[in-house]
Amino acid sequence: MTINKLDRRQFLATTGLAGLTLAVNAMPNDAKAASANTSKQPNIIFILADDMGYSDLSCYGAQGYKTPVLDGLASEGMRFDQAYANAPICSPTRTALVTGRYQGHYKAGLNEPNVNIKPGEELPKGTATVASLLRDSGYRTAFVGKWHVCKIPEFSPLHYGCDSFFGIGGGAADYFFHGGRPQKNEMYDGDKLVEEKGYLTDILADQAIKQIKAGGDKPLFLSLHFNAPHWPWEGPEDSGHAEELKVLNDPTGGSLETYAKMMVSMDQNIGRVLKALDEQGMSENTIVVFTSDNGGERYSNTWPLVGYKGELLEGGIRVPLIARWPGHIPAGSRSDQVMISMDTVPTFVAAAGGKAPADLEGINLLPQLTENKPPVPRTLYWRMRAGDQAAVRDGDWKYLRLGGKEHLFDVRKDPRERAEQKTVNPEKFAELKAKWEKWKAGQLPYPAKSYSESTASIYADRYPEAGKPEWAPTNP
Repeated sequence: MTINKLDRRQFLATTGLAGLTLAVNAMPNDAKAASANTSKQPNIIFILADDMGYSDLSCYGAQGYKTPVLDGLASEGMRFDQAYANAPICSPTRTALVTGRYQGHYKAGLNEPNVNIKPGEELPKGTATVASLLRDSGYRTAFVGKWHVCKIPEFSPLHYGCDSFFGIGGGAADYFFHGGRPQKNEMYDGDKLVEEKGYLTDILADQAIKQIKAGGDKPLFLSLHFNAPHWPWEGPEDSGHAEELKVLNDPTGGSLETYAKMMVSMDQNIGRVLKALDEQGMSENTIVVFTSDNGGERYSNTWPLVGYKGELLEGGIRVPLIARWPGHIPAGSRSDQVMISMDTVPTFVAAAGGKAPADLEGINLLPQLTENKPPVPRTLYWRMRAGDQAAVRDGDWKYLRLGGKEHLFDVRKDPRERAEQKTVNPEKFAELKAKWEKWKAGQLPYPAKSYSESTASIYADRYPEAGKPEWAPTNP
């Protein structure tokens, strides 16, 4: 693991590009002394943002607002500069986060996002999940927030290893009415529809704090999945906008100012959750991990990357990731380990002292987090039906197919994917393309009419070739 100990001023001033090459310093003494606490299973708090861009935190280079809580979390733990989501869109990544495997093994991972897979076929009941594996290791397991893997309440997190569930099932929810349709409530507590007053980000933090304060003799695994900063574009004071909203994806709404308010609210509410850990005396033995389900959407900042949610350009799949575990993960450190969403499953299971199933495709990165082990070489794969997209990250190289064109980039030197290497290194191009084809053969095929959201329908600067229909996938 490549790490660099930074002072706070340097840390907050550094943007995402600067950490791609880092010097190795000695591990702090407090991390070396962590063995004194290894006999007790840690609590694990996994916090997921929704559609947050690579540079939407001020410690990653955000502009126009500050995120002091998450900046502080990074200064107390490790920040990853080359963390990836399993997919450039919601449900597939969430399926991988639940299972620790590529989402293409399950129907829940085929719709992009999941909108019409037949309930009961999305993710078979009995599938090993991060929650079921940790519950088998003695944990109390709670899920708060956005599920969007299977239909609720029939196939809520309660059926996949969670002892409790509070949240929403669909891809989006109004922040004041809490449903996937304007002025409609679809909030569940367990299998019961419930009504709560208030801003959804606040409510989800309230429920997370409730789980932290519940106590008991078991360690806690809490998945806290905010829907922020996903549309509709509503800050904490925008209840009037919610009353008038006609279309939930709010195509005529939003602004950089509103987006900033949504991000600041999430940051503040994460601060409330971390304060609850402090008040309960849990912080010192709690792993906290924060990341996003995919790259940013309309008002996100992805600098120095290009691309957005729904695209396999770096801006659509590379995400912030912060991990804190006092006395184990060195404070103020940064990592250039290439990792992906599904790695969290075997890593959490290892931290809990459990045994991960042999078929998991994520890897245990606990040695890189806590023991200063060198980075593990990775080969990672993606696909997206819209735009006939394909990608492979193999070491520093990336093969990319997007809209009928194929590319090869060195994304460590060129994270903006501008310097075409296909003609310079045709052998590497052919090698990665062949690897992707072999990997694809092990995934379920897309159904003939499966949904895949195209960025051409969202952004003015993403458009099909003039006079021709939008690119239709020919190699699903």
